[in-house]
Amino acid sequence: MIVDAIRAFQDELVAIRRDLHRHPELGLEEHRTAEIVARTLASWGIEVHRGIGGTGVLGVLRRGNGQASVGLRADMDALPMQEATGLDYASRNEGRMHACGHDGHTTMLLGAAKYLAGAGNFNGVVNFIFQPAEEGIGGARAMLADGLFERFPCDSIWGLHNRPGLPVGQFAISRGPTSAGGGFFDVRITGRGSHGARPEASVDPVLVAAHITTALQSVVARNVPPADTAVLSVTRIAAGDAYNVIPESALLSGTTRAFRPEVMTLLEDGLGRVARNVAAAFGATAEVDCRLIFAPLINDATLADAFGDAAAALVGEVNVDRLKAPGMGSEDFSFMMEKVPGAYIQVGNGDSAQLHNPRYNFNDDAIPYGAGVFASLVERRLAKGAVG
Repeated sequence: MIVDAIRAFQDELVAIRRDLHRHPELGLEEHRTAEIVARTLASWGIEVHRGIGGTGVLGVLRRGNGQASVGLRADMDALPMQEATGLDYASRNEGRMHACGHDGHTTMLLGAAKYLAGAGNFNGVVNFIFQPAEEGIGGARAMLADGLFERFPCDSIWGLHNRPGLPVGQFAISRGPTSAGGGFFDVRITGRGSHGARPEASVDPVLVAAHITTALQSVVARNVPPADTAVLSVTRIAAGDAYNVIPESALLSGTTRAFRPEVMTLLEDGLGRVARNVAAAFGATAEVDCRLIFAPLINDATLADAFGDAAAALVGEVNVDRLKAPGMGSEDFSFMMEKVPGAYIQVGNGDSAQLHNPRYNFNDDAIPYGAGVFASLVERRLAKGAVG
């Protein structure tokens, strides 16, 4: 069984994962991580390509004469936050933490690579894609701009993410939409500053920011069709430096989320219209900057079934939820899936803290299941006579 075969070298994988956890690196700064990945792949006889999209790494493994190819992808970057786990392998890099489990994803893909390079039974080409800068910094698009699929063609691509609250040894997947598209926005409000004791001499940008924040709640409620799901959240308001000064300007920032590109456009249009006109009503101006950071992640239905089948072959159908509800979190693997059909699966992380929490920790017991589902998929997709 694949999972048992991977457990035979789990100690090696756990050591790698905890080393990566101890030394987290932010997006496009993953130089140490990338070097460890590249050296490890090369030690197993896998062809290695460095520096794709900045700090990305790609391994190529060919077997037999098959021309079909699959791409397996994992992310490598950490988050700019302070760890509070107290683990003996906790982050040594101040203000850096693997709070989303990318250290585990990288290790899972390495585990699949080691298994496939050794006992793997397949005929074709496997591209192991280690992506930098997933956390809103554009790593997927950077790899695409560097000719990822022109240089390393893939018939299909596959990714995974750990899921806190889902028991280890279980999987969950959606047919169709699985993760929302995500945008970031900034609204810079310019008014007129004055002494705090003379508000009549001002055009108060703080007041304007508060009214814009309230009015923006109508964008989803009164513009998005009820059958669609969307989120518009103001997450930051910054203004002023002193108790007795009404400032000249204020900055309002936040995020938009939706499952369809058309709804993302609707949110952007509504945000701009409300912000500019509310500001004008108070005699201020508002400059709006909206940026698409993540496209909606849409699983190919047929490939989602295939990923579910690969998982069920490992753990049984009872441990695979094929009807996972889409989530409003975002994932820039979506940009790769816009170019090549693919699917994305959730892997149980057990009873851990939630993602992006300072007490989160990836569950090492999940490693053989993530590595195993990748390996199972390859052996099924690249079996003799199969199409990738």
